Amino acid sequence: MPKIWLLSDARNDAALEQTLRRLPRGSGFVYRHYHLDPVRRQARFGRLAAIARGRGHVVALSAPARQARAWGADAIYGAPGRIAGAEGLLRLATAHSMRELAAARRSGADAVFVSPVFATASHPGARSLGPVQALLLARRAGCPAILLGGMDASRFRAFRRVEHVHGWAAIDGLSAA
Repeated sequence: MPKIWLLSDARNDAALEQTLRRLPRGSGFVYRHYHLDPVRRQARFGRLAAIARGRGHVVALSAPARQARAWGADAIYGAPGRIAGAEGLLRLATAHSMRELAAARRSGADAVFVSPVFATASHPGARSLGPVQALLLARRAGCPAILLGGMDASRFRAFRRVEHVHGWAAIDGLSAA
């Protein structure tokens, strides 16, 4: 399971090729790109997945399992209810609360993205978990916990030796300038 995950978004689209190439080998890439129509979304996925695979990255798609398989993704990313039944794919669940964490465990999640740890540009004004609540969720995850939301390498340093935290993920915090 990768320790560093890059998530795609309209905000970081222009820098994705460069960012994927400079991530450490064996990182993870979650392709979201909800802003594109289906045809353009699949074409962009194909281009970015090729770069990611060339660097040995795990490629996840935020979509139904059938679509993730058809597009050749290694993993599926989303709310616990969306990843259930995704056999043959790594299942990456999002968890924003204890209730969602329990659902992620029931869905057979291979990893849980605990978020938002800090304030994030993806959800301006939304309440964040804060480090204490995020660590509580990570401790109870029962699988690798990936911290997401306002994360960057500097912020992760404070968590890197915490037993229950496997890694971190970001949009802006990893995107090339």
